[in-house]
Amino acid sequence: MPEHKPAVEAAVEAELRLLDPEVRRSPEQVGALLHPDFREFGASGRIWDRASIIASLATETEPGARPGITSHMKGVQLAPDLVHLTFDTDHDGRRAHRSSLWRLSGQEWLLYFHQGTLFGSVEG
Repeated sequence: MPEHKPAVEAAVEAELRLLDPEVRRSPEQVGALLHPDFREFGASGRIWDRASIIASLATETEPGARPGITSHMKGVQLAPDLVHLTFDTDHDGRRAHRSSLWRLSGQEWLLYFHQGTLFGSVEG
């Protein structure tokens, strides 16, 4: 489906920006990527809204932090204004399956919903 490729590419690009530690430390940059109605079911089990995730990321992301490893990124356009991404992350052995819904809002793709589910374990 070539007609869907630009939307999926735009959502992947936005997701990768959101995973960048320098972006995560900036409330302005994170806020620019999140839909006003954003919700997340975190890998921790916590439910996050837009304001709480922006505040948390700004305080928890250390300056100079290394990005985690992102793999198996796949996307599909579900509707003209909706893209679903799935991928895995590994942050120093803390691995999670991730699912994101990106909605087109005006000219921008904004993260509408995200869920992370931990998998595997780290010994030691």
